[in-house]
Amino acid sequence: MRHLAALVPFALLAGLTLPAYAGTISIEGRGEVAAAPDMAMVNSGVTTQGATAREALDANTAAMADLIAALKGSGIADRDIQTSGFSVNPNYVYSDERDANGYTMPPKINGYQVSNTVTIKVRDLDQLGAILDQSVTVGANTVNGVSFSVADPSALSTRRAKPPLPMPPPRPSSMPAPPAARSMKSCRFPRRRASMSRSPTPCMLEPRWPTAPKCRSRPVN
Repeated sequence: MRHLAALVPFALLAGLTLPAYAGTISIEGRGEVAAAPDMAMVNSGVTTQGATAREALDANTAAMADLIAALKGSGIADRDIQTSGFSVNPNYVYSDERDANGYTMPPKINGYQVSNTVTIKVRDLDQLGAILDQSVTVGANTVNGVSFSVADPSALSTRRAKPPLPMPPPRPSSMPAPPAARSMKSCRFPRRRASMSRSPTPCMLEPRWPTAPKCRSRPVN
């Protein structure tokens, strides 16, 4: 009895600290809208070489001026032409020569290279081929790629969504529940009765001795 009284507070404490978990349902939605592109993004530019950095830069500046003038002449607005890359790098020359200690000689600078690229927005897709052809004609020797997009993607998000699918009719009470509903019900396991095997009790047979036949007396004549 004393041990039982000591275990009661711990049982109550365990019952109070255990959280009660409630069933939750997670719903995930996804929507997609497809539209034809109405704008092209072109990344193009000019790469020039020169014996000095100044010489390469001057040649690049002149070629870029001709390229931008040709783009504006094709109807591209100033806001649709943006510089996306610019670099000045030396050109190294490597050799197999070695110094007195047997180490490889460092590379030597043999001129400089200047690269300048711009990102162009072509809003009239019918003029895309002509603009690319004219850009290469005036000196653009670098075209990194062409991508297509929608000029105003916010208009796609306000497009009316399709109506939801109709709900299925209610299930008659006589029909069995679907597997998902049956799995949510509490499972009841059949009770098993404990069985004890008993060894057969030997039966003791009592011996039966033959009894003498009963004699009947007969009158003597």
